[in-house]
Amino acid sequence: MSYDTIILGAGAAGMMCAAHCGGRVLVIDHAKAAGEKIRISGGGRCNFTNMHAGPENFLSQNPHFCKSALARYTQWDFVDLVARHGIAWHEKTLGQLFCDGSSKQIIQMLLDEMAGAGAELWVRASVQDLRKTDAGFALEVDLEGQRHSLTCSNLVLATGGKSIPKMGATGLAYDIARQFGLRMTETRAALVPFTFSDGRFKDLSGVSLPVRLSNDRTAFDEALLFTHRGLSGPSVLQLSSYWLEGEEIRVNLIPDLPLFDLLREQRQSGGRKALTTELSRHLPGRLVDYLTQHIAMQGNLADQSDAALAELIAALSDWPLTPSGSEGYRTAEVTLGGINTDDLSSKTMEARDVPGLYAIGEAVDVTGWLGGYNFQWAWSSGHAAGTAIARR
Repeated sequence: MSYDTIILGAGAAGMMCAAHCGGRVLVIDHAKAAGEKIRISGGGRCNFTNMHAGPENFLSQNPHFCKSALARYTQWDFVDLVARHGIAWHEKTLGQLFCDGSSKQIIQMLLDEMAGAGAELWVRASVQDLRKTDAGFALEVDLEGQRHSLTCSNLVLATGGKSIPKMGATGLAYDIARQFGLRMTETRAALVPFTFSDGRFKDLSGVSLPVRLSNDRTAFDEALLFTHRGLSGPSVLQLSSYWLEGEEIRVNLIPDLPLFDLLREQRQSGGRKALTTELSRHLPGRLVDYLTQHIAMQGNLADQSDAALAELIAALSDWPLTPSGSEGYRTAEVTLGGINTDDLSSKTMEARDVPGLYAIGEAVDVTGWLGGYNFQWAWSSGHAAGTAIARR
């Protein structure tokens, strides 16, 4: 069987690409259904983009690479697509856009777009062999136990990265990219919780509060969640993309709280209250109890000099911690790194030295922040490759 384009991966990027390629298109995925990561995203409601998506929200060895695709297919273009399909949505914090209903609506929308473009979909299918030919590519594909020989002019790598292997992630795109001589940037788990091998936070599991979490390169003001394994929550997931193993992180537990002034005022009117009692009005009580083991906060408010209060505020504003590691690809939302962007065209996503080979989505060394940015990269890069193929 001969196709104009074969797309490996029926996720966000692959389906978006299939809707724009034109010609005879086949999308292949080894999962039981298309869009499995879309289905579980956003608590089942799919954080499908972010109102503030821009190049500054993405990490890559080449920070300029994502600009072209993001500019030519923006978050507003995708919002328009969602609206055309009658899918109701709402904004949560920090520009995050979610379906009012179910993430399955986004999957169905993409399937409808693919069907409208005439694209075929094979699921429960796996690539057994792949090689370059003078006319394009030749593949041997197993579809539910039956072997099929396929050829195509264009091959698109859209199988994602290594994150969440229980969903079927394999790093297949990286293997194929290497087979055809494309270089790789180092990959690691991103948007992932931190772990502490000593279990120091197990008694705080479930406690959450807004913090400023930072390292030497960046900082994020979002919620932190203590877990029995370590630290999670949006601030942790965000910082994990900028964290290197063995590196110290710093937690400001009171980023927007004028606690020094509040404690001084309360010292005048309620000096006989225990300092820890007053602190528990502003911080979770279990956290205050834990911090008494590490920070001096004995006695009543009346016993605290301005200098002692200032010392306490400094400790609460700059709590140094060194994670043992992260939870790894098992729970990581995305993979940092991937196919080296120097080997791809930023306008078309085509490999510079392998005509007809394209790479899109998470497989490429472009990684977004938490909050819908990685989906936007999938839409933008898939659109870039699809429209480029349509013009060939």
